[in-house]
Amino acid sequence: MKIALAQINYHIGNFESNVEKIKTAIRQAKDSGADLVVFAELAVSGYPPRDFLEFDDFINKCQQAITDIATKCKGIAAIVGSPTKNPEFHGKNLFNSAYFLADGKVRNVRHKTLLPNYDVFDEYRYFEPNKKFSIIEYKETKIALTICEDLWNIGHDPLYTVNPMDELIGQEPDFMINIAASPFNYNQHQTRNCILKKNVKKYGIPLFYVNHVGAQTELLFDGGSQVIDGNGQLIDELSYFEEDFRIFDTNNLEPSQLPKPIEKYPADNIKIGLIHDALVMGIRNYFQKLGFTKAILGLSGGIDSALTLVLAVEALGSENVLSVMLPSQFSSDHSVNDSKTLIENLGSPAEIIIIEEAYQAFEHSLKPIFKNLPFGLAEENLQARIRGVLLMALSNKFGYILLNTSNKSEAAVGYGTLYGDMCGGLSVLGDVYKTEVFGLARYINSEKEIIPENIITKPPSAELRPDQKDSDSLPEYDILDKILFQYIEQRQGPKELIEMGFDEAVVKKTLKLVNTNEYKRHQTPPILRVSPKAFGMGRRMPIVGKYLA
Repeated sequence: MKIALAQINYHIGNFESNVEKIKTAIRQAKDSGADLVVFAELAVSGYPPRDFLEFDDFINKCQQAITDIATKCKGIAAIVGSPTKNPEFHGKNLFNSAYFLADGKVRNVRHKTLLPNYDVFDEYRYFEPNKKFSIIEYKETKIALTICEDLWNIGHDPLYTVNPMDELIGQEPDFMINIAASPFNYNQHQTRNCILKKNVKKYGIPLFYVNHVGAQTELLFDGGSQVIDGNGQLIDELSYFEEDFRIFDTNNLEPSQLPKPIEKYPADNIKIGLIHDALVMGIRNYFQKLGFTKAILGLSGGIDSALTLVLAVEALGSENVLSVMLPSQFSSDHSVNDSKTLIENLGSPAEIIIIEEAYQAFEHSLKPIFKNLPFGLAEENLQARIRGVLLMALSNKFGYILLNTSNKSEAAVGYGTLYGDMCGGLSVLGDVYKTEVFGLARYINSEKEIIPENIITKPPSAELRPDQKDSDSLPEYDILDKILFQYIEQRQGPKELIEMGFDEAVVKKTLKLVNTNEYKRHQTPPILRVSPKAFGMGRRMPIVGKYLA
């Protein structure tokens, strides 16, 4: 049997576009002699549809789409993911399903058994788990059809009490097909390949795997669809961060001679290369799917805004990203000059607005109420908020989306100003630690200097008071980021951190800053997720909690 894998960038709720892409792939597969073409989990609706699933109209449109797609499946079969209605009175109203379409109609429907309800996943909120197991027979071939998480209950610490493939293997399938919506993080390609190979090793039959590609707000999908033969050998892997299409013959699964997608990244810097491409895709898709074309950002002369600008230019084109320099009386000359050099390197438009006059106007208005109290945090934050107001005014006037430039280290410890440098429509670096920001800048400059060297090497500073440096308020970033990573990603407590050799006072101060600044993170823009534990929907903490605060 010839099986086509169609790795497609879907758009949540855009039924016309999703269906047309699916039909186009069906035609391509049929014209190429394929017997079956496979699409991803919830392909019709896009993933994750979230509370759209609570609308009958949305579900009806999914059903209409399946009926429409089925009419194109003559002389070829297709597997297409879609929500379906649960006819039973008890349980959730929907299943997360895979449709097997052939002969112009729905031939079979298989439902997802294991519904993830952790990190960014909320599937048990909407779907009823499957409890019946049967293979699909087509052209004298037996197919074990599963959906994403159904293959992930195979590690040393299983989350579920049932394993779908344990139920299906007794029916002697010839191969497995798994349709997935598995979000990206910088470790995911390794984790995914390991899990899929464990399944092949356990069950001894080939596996065909199709994943989503593209960005859905903060969730990024890297693709990486693949085929593994019955001996556990990777036959081929589809592109990362791009749509792709490939056909395989089950009777002749030979390893591809083409370079694997992961090999395009430097062997010693795969993580940074993946993060770079994920962020560029995330920015591009966010704008495309919202129907916007132009971005704006405040360019401070620091490395975070410089990196954000470079990524945005790569995603949207230099002519579509406006940089605004907003120097105050505390801004250094080199910050403005470094920004100008970067803008020249990119060929990107820019404006400069000096905020000192606006700051003095606010200072004059507040003077009777501030009662001659000394300059402090209020005055520092006032500068950041003036910048935020000006950037949002330009956004409103000209239809730009404001890109937030704060990094994960700053977001973690609250080193940012609400309604000032924390405002924006999309947070590009909110899941990228400061040390990773430096790594990305070096990666971008690996062939030629795009980000001026002085931006990378000078001590980080908010420049809100004379001679200010980030290290005045925070531990050095190489120490801070290690503590934050162990606490946020690895869930290590203060005792464990101190035992690792971190200074006790620094640990306690850092964890207190993280936990007492949850209220700020609840008010930030959506953050492009590149790590296994990002701020946002995947990390849910109480604002008023007392733990470590």
